[in-house]
Amino acid sequence: MEVVVKPVITRQDMKTFIHLPAEIHRNHKYWIPPIYMDEWSFFNPEKNHLFENCDTILALAWKNGKAVGRIMGVISYRYNRDHNEDHGRFSFIETWNNQEVFHALIEFISNWAREKGMVKLVGPLAFSDKDPQGFQIYGYEEIPAMATNCNFPYMVDLVEKEGFEKKYDLVTYKFTVSQKLPEFYLRISERSVKNNTDLKLMEFESRKDVRPYVRPALRLLNRTFTDIYGFNPLSDKEMDDFANRYLYLINPRFIKMMVNQDNEVIAFIIGMSDISEGIRKSKGHLFPFGLVHILLAGRKSKLLTLMLIAIDPAYQNRGLNVQMATKMIESAKAEGKTHIDTHLELEYNVKVRGEMEKMGAIIHKKFRIYQKDV
Repeated sequence: MEVVVKPVITRQDMKTFIHLPAEIHRNHKYWIPPIYMDEWSFFNPEKNHLFENCDTILALAWKNGKAVGRIMGVISYRYNRDHNEDHGRFSFIETWNNQEVFHALIEFISNWAREKGMVKLVGPLAFSDKDPQGFQIYGYEEIPAMATNCNFPYMVDLVEKEGFEKKYDLVTYKFTVSQKLPEFYLRISERSVKNNTDLKLMEFESRKDVRPYVRPALRLLNRTFTDIYGFNPLSDKEMDDFANRYLYLINPRFIKMMVNQDNEVIAFIIGMSDISEGIRKSKGHLFPFGLVHILLAGRKSKLLTLMLIAIDPAYQNRGLNVQMATKMIESAKAEGKTHIDTHLELEYNVKVRGEMEKMGAIIHKKFRIYQKDV
């Protein structure tokens, strides 16, 4: 029988959409399930404010009465307007190694995007760069960082056989937490402290203390990420959603901020303990004991992931990144971390990549966003 692609309409459809990846990745050594409570909220337009500025569609591929693939289509009208584009996006695509199924899913989204007036399809990319993006093309032999894709190598073959070509590559880095920081790094940090007496570096012991700074920090993100591909400025509602999704998982000791004399956030860096083993043990469920497994895994993990860093343009080139990174490394060592990896960096972000490589970081994984005319 032929493959039939249908939109997700019912609650049972949504349940199938959310849980299908677990079937596909059943024997995938490095795949980590999502936190399913978050998934139900993320894909719900009534709970996820990111839907407000987008046109979206969720679809399942069926064959012989069985779900054999899924995909999401997104059109971000705000991003298209701001960047003078008419691009649709595909994301959260999952299939077994079957070109027929992959083709049917991509054709379904291509036709949908074309009917909406789009001229190009890009992906994997969802609402913004904060969602998992790109197919992994290198570094399959380790568990991925939080909020990044973990696909089988065959997905790259499937998408390229559909005529998609590279748009951008992204990389993640990994380095060892050494017992002693490089001398040049310490000198830069000391000089930055000496030359920026008007600024204050803040560290936190509780999430309650972090809460008042969430919106100011994310507003800073809006000002500094304007040139990052896929980034959409966050509304206040979206900032609260973002905080609610991640803050309870983050050790506040891995949040460093710089404020000026008016107590305005002008720089921050956020790290997160690797919690993958806890999520795996809980099978993606927070209750009844999943949250305990996840929090314990974060405490025991030897790996810290740098999730976000932003510095106000008016305060850049003053060594604030080194000040914060030095404190982050000190906290990592104090919490027993032996390695640090980074979240995704675009290949053209040579400034940030250069900072990583000065610290001896090596490329850990590579991801690719694809594009094709529709």
